[in-house]
Amino acid sequence: MPPEITALAPAVRDLDLTARLAEDRARFQTALDVPEKVMTDLDAFFSLLLDWSGRMNLVGPSARADFWSRHVLDSAQLLKVAPTARVWTDLGAGAGFPGLVLAIFLKGQPKATVRLVESMAKRCQFLTAVSLALDLPTEVHNARAESVNLSPGDVVTARAVAALPKLLQYAQPHLRGSTVGLFLKGREVEAEMAEARKNWSFEAELEPSLSGSDGHILKLQRLRRV
Repeated sequence: MPPEITALAPAVRDLDLTARLAEDRARFQTALDVPEKVMTDLDAFFSLLLDWSGRMNLVGPSARADFWSRHVLDSAQLLKVAPTARVWTDLGAGAGFPGLVLAIFLKGQPKATVRLVESMAKRCQFLTAVSLALDLPTEVHNARAESVNLSPGDVVTARAVAALPKLLQYAQPHLRGSTVGLFLKGREVEAEMAEARKNWSFEAELEPSLSGSDGHILKLQRLRRV
Protein backbone atom coordinates (compact mmCIF):
# COMPACT_ATOMS: atom_id res chain seq x y z
CA MET A 1 0.00 0.00 0.00
CA PRO A 2 1.43 3.45 -0.90
CA PRO A 3 2.66 5.49 2.10
CA GLU A 4 0.11 8.27 1.53
CA ILE A 5 -2.76 5.74 1.58
CA THR A 6 -1.38 4.12 4.73
CA ALA A 7 -1.26 7.51 6.43
CA LEU A 8 -4.88 8.19 5.52
CA ALA A 9 -6.18 4.82 6.75
CA PRO A 10 -6.77 5.83 10.42
CA ALA A 11 -8.66 8.95 9.35
CA VAL A 12 -10.83 6.94 6.98
CA ARG A 13 -11.60 4.44 9.73
CA ASP A 14 -12.57 7.30 12.03
CA LEU A 15 -14.91 8.71 9.38
CA ASP A 16 -16.47 5.28 8.86
CA LEU A 17 -17.01 4.88 12.59
CA THR A 18 -18.51 8.37 12.92
CA ALA A 19 -20.98 7.59 10.14
CA ARG A 20 -21.89 4.25 11.68
CA LEU A 21 -22.45 5.80 15.11
CA ALA A 22 -24.71 8.45 13.59
CA GLU A 23 -26.75 5.76 11.83
CA ASP A 24 -26.95 3.64 14.98
CA ARG A 25 -28.04 6.65 17.00
CA ALA A 26 -30.82 7.45 14.55
CA ARG A 27 -32.03 3.83 14.47
CA PHE A 28 -32.05 3.65 18.26
CA GLN A 29 -34.02 6.87 18.64
CA THR A 30 -36.58 5.77 16.06
CA ALA A 31 -36.94 2.20 17.35
CA LEU A 32 -37.68 3.28 20.93
CA ASP A 33 -39.25 6.67 20.11
CA VAL A 34 -36.77 8.44 22.39
CA PRO A 35 -37.28 12.16 23.13
CA GLU A 36 -34.50 14.48 22.00
CA LYS A 37 -33.76 15.64 25.55
CA VAL A 38 -33.01 12.02 26.51
CA MET A 39 -30.79 11.65 23.44
CA THR A 40 -28.88 14.77 24.50
CA ASP A 41 -28.12 13.22 27.90
CA LEU A 42 -27.11 9.93 26.26
CA ASP A 43 -24.72 11.86 23.99
CA ALA A 44 -23.20 13.52 27.06
CA PHE A 45 -22.88 10.12 28.77
CA PHE A 46 -21.06 8.79 25.70
CA SER A 47 -18.61 11.71 25.75
CA LEU A 48 -17.90 11.23 29.46
CA LEU A 49 -17.47 7.48 28.97
CA LEU A 50 -14.86 8.04 26.25
CA ASP A 51 -13.07 10.68 28.31
CA TRP A 52 -12.87 8.55 31.45
CA SER A 53 -11.99 5.40 29.51
CA GLY A 54 -8.88 7.19 28.29
CA ARG A 55 -7.74 7.45 31.90
CA MET A 56 -8.99 4.22 33.46
CA ASN A 57 -10.13 0.79 32.36
CA LEU A 58 -13.88 1.27 32.07
CA VAL A 59 -14.77 -0.32 28.73
CA GLY A 60 -12.90 -1.96 25.86
CA PRO A 61 -12.36 -0.43 22.41
CA SER A 62 -15.42 -2.17 20.98
CA ALA A 63 -17.73 -0.28 23.34
CA ARG A 64 -17.37 2.90 21.29
CA ALA A 65 -18.51 1.23 18.08
CA ASP A 66 -21.32 -0.68 19.79
CA PHE A 67 -22.48 2.09 22.13
CA TRP A 68 -25.93 2.63 20.56
CA SER A 69 -26.59 -0.68 18.84
CA ARG A 70 -25.72 -2.90 21.78
CA HIS A 71 -24.95 -1.24 25.11
CA VAL A 72 -27.58 1.52 25.23
CA LEU A 73 -30.25 -0.51 23.45
CA ASP A 74 -29.54 -3.48 25.73
CA SER A 75 -30.06 -1.25 28.76
CA ALA A 76 -33.01 0.87 27.63
CA GLN A 77 -35.14 -2.10 26.57
CA LEU A 78 -35.59 -3.06 30.24
CA LEU A 79 -37.96 -0.13 30.64
CA LYS A 80 -40.30 -1.79 28.13
CA VAL A 81 -40.47 -4.86 30.39
CA ALA A 82 -41.09 -2.88 33.60
CA PRO A 83 -42.58 0.45 32.48
CA THR A 84 -44.03 1.36 35.89
CA ALA A 85 -40.90 0.56 37.93
CA ARG A 86 -39.37 3.59 39.61
CA VAL A 87 -36.81 2.17 42.07
CA TRP A 88 -34.12 0.12 40.34
CA THR A 89 -31.05 -1.57 41.84
CA ASP A 90 -28.19 -2.23 39.40
CA LEU A 91 -25.75 -4.82 40.78
CA GLY A 92 -22.19 -4.52 39.52
CA ALA A 93 -22.96 -1.20 37.82
CA GLY A 94 -19.52 -0.94 36.21
CA ALA A 95 -19.51 1.66 33.44
CA GLY A 96 -23.21 2.38 33.84
CA PHE A 97 -24.92 -0.28 31.75
CA PRO A 98 -27.79 -0.56 32.40
CA GLY A 99 -27.96 1.71 35.48
CA LEU A 100 -26.92 5.10 34.08
CA VAL A 101 -28.97 4.56 30.92
CA LEU A 102 -32.03 3.76 33.04
CA ALA A 103 -31.41 6.84 35.17
CA ILE A 104 -31.24 9.04 32.06
CA PHE A 105 -34.63 7.75 30.91
CA LEU A 106 -36.15 8.08 34.40
CA LYS A 107 -34.81 11.60 34.99
CA GLY A 108 -37.66 13.87 36.05
CA GLN A 109 -40.02 11.01 36.94
CA PRO A 110 -41.54 11.34 40.44
CA LYS A 111 -39.85 9.13 43.04
CA ALA A 112 -37.45 7.61 40.49
CA THR A 113 -34.18 6.27 41.89
CA VAL A 114 -31.51 4.02 40.40
CA ARG A 115 -29.21 2.50 43.04
CA LEU A 116 -25.81 1.82 41.44
CA VAL A 117 -23.97 -0.86 43.41
CA GLU A 118 -20.30 -1.23 42.49
CA SER A 119 -17.40 -2.67 44.49
CA MET A 120 -14.58 -0.82 42.66
CA ALA A 121 -13.99 2.70 43.98
CA LYS A 122 -12.68 4.10 40.66
CA ARG A 123 -15.80 3.02 38.84
CA CYS A 124 -17.89 4.60 41.57
CA GLN A 125 -16.05 7.86 40.92
CA PHE A 126 -17.10 7.67 37.28
CA LEU A 127 -20.71 6.80 38.12
CA THR A 128 -20.84 9.73 40.55
CA ALA A 129 -19.28 12.14 38.05
CA VAL A 130 -21.79 11.28 35.33
CA SER A 131 -24.70 11.43 37.77
CA LEU A 132 -23.68 14.91 38.94
CA ALA A 133 -22.95 16.20 35.44
CA LEU A 134 -26.34 15.10 34.12
CA ASP A 135 -28.33 15.60 37.34
CA LEU A 136 -29.48 12.00 37.41
CA PRO A 137 -31.69 10.35 40.08
CA THR A 138 -29.05 7.92 41.31
CA GLU A 139 -27.49 6.63 44.51
CA VAL A 140 -23.94 5.27 44.18
CA HIS A 141 -23.02 2.53 46.67
CA ASN A 142 -19.37 1.50 46.82
CA ALA A 143 -20.01 -1.99 48.19
CA ARG A 144 -20.34 -5.63 47.25
CA ALA A 145 -23.80 -6.52 45.97
CA GLU A 146 -24.44 -9.25 48.52
CA SER A 147 -23.43 -7.10 51.50
CA VAL A 148 -25.04 -3.71 50.87
CA ASN A 149 -28.22 -3.15 52.89
CA LEU A 150 -30.93 -1.47 50.81
CA SER A 151 -34.68 -1.23 51.16
CA PRO A 152 -36.69 -3.31 48.67
CA GLY A 153 -37.04 -1.73 45.24
CA ASP A 154 -39.17 -2.48 42.22
CA VAL A 155 -36.49 -4.14 40.07
CA VAL A 156 -33.05 -5.66 40.57
CA THR A 157 -30.95 -5.82 37.42
CA ALA A 158 -27.46 -6.80 36.31
CA ARG A 159 -25.54 -7.07 33.06
CA ALA A 160 -22.40 -9.11 32.42
CA VAL A 161 -21.77 -9.67 36.14
CA ALA A 162 -21.72 -13.46 36.58
CA ALA A 163 -23.35 -16.71 35.51
CA LEU A 164 -26.81 -17.11 37.01
CA PRO A 165 -25.93 -19.47 39.92
CA LYS A 166 -23.43 -16.90 41.23
CA LEU A 167 -25.55 -13.91 40.28
CA LEU A 168 -28.43 -15.20 42.39
CA GLN A 169 -26.19 -15.20 45.45
CA TYR A 170 -25.56 -11.50 44.86
CA ALA A 171 -29.21 -10.77 44.10
CA GLN A 172 -30.89 -12.73 46.90
CA PRO A 173 -30.77 -9.95 49.54
CA HIS A 174 -32.48 -7.61 47.08
CA LEU A 175 -35.09 -9.97 45.59
CA ARG A 176 -37.65 -9.76 48.35
CA GLY A 177 -41.43 -9.47 48.33
CA SER A 178 -42.71 -8.14 45.01
CA THR A 179 -39.28 -7.13 43.70
CA VAL A 180 -38.56 -8.48 40.21
CA GLY A 181 -35.20 -9.48 38.78
CA LEU A 182 -34.46 -8.43 35.19
CA PHE A 183 -31.13 -9.87 34.08
CA LEU A 184 -29.55 -9.46 30.66
CA LYS A 185 -28.18 -12.82 29.59
CA GLY A 186 -26.66 -14.45 26.51
CA ARG A 187 -27.10 -17.67 24.56
CA GLU A 188 -26.24 -19.88 27.57
CA VAL A 189 -29.16 -18.64 29.65
CA GLU A 190 -31.12 -21.91 29.64
CA ALA A 191 -28.06 -23.90 30.73
CA GLU A 192 -27.43 -21.33 33.48
CA MET A 193 -31.04 -21.64 34.65
CA ALA A 194 -30.80 -25.43 34.80
CA GLU A 195 -27.61 -25.20 36.86
CA ALA A 196 -29.12 -22.57 39.17
CA ARG A 197 -32.19 -24.71 39.89
CA LYS A 198 -29.96 -27.22 41.67
CA ASN A 199 -29.77 -24.79 44.58
CA TRP A 200 -32.52 -22.26 43.96
CA SER A 201 -36.24 -22.19 43.39
CA PHE A 202 -37.65 -19.36 41.29
CA GLU A 203 -40.27 -18.40 38.72
CA ALA A 204 -38.77 -17.30 35.42
CA GLU A 205 -39.75 -15.97 32.00
CA LEU A 206 -37.50 -15.33 29.01
CA GLU A 207 -37.94 -12.52 26.51
CA PRO A 208 -35.82 -12.01 23.39
CA SER A 209 -33.38 -9.12 23.50
CA LEU A 210 -33.69 -6.27 21.01
CA SER A 211 -29.91 -5.92 20.84
CA GLY A 212 -28.98 -9.35 19.48
CA SER A 213 -30.47 -12.63 18.33
CA ASP A 214 -28.59 -14.60 21.01
CA GLY A 215 -29.54 -12.28 23.88
CA HIS A 216 -32.35 -12.63 26.41
CA ILE A 217 -34.01 -10.75 29.23
CA LEU A 218 -34.54 -13.10 32.15
CA LYS A 219 -37.46 -12.03 34.34
CA LEU A 220 -37.18 -13.74 37.72
CA GLN A 221 -39.36 -13.72 40.84
CA ARG A 222 -39.95 -15.56 44.13
CA LEU A 223 -36.35 -16.58 44.66
CA ARG A 224 -35.52 -18.93 47.51
CA ARG A 225 -32.89 -21.56 48.32
CA VAL A 226 -33.75 -25.24 48.13
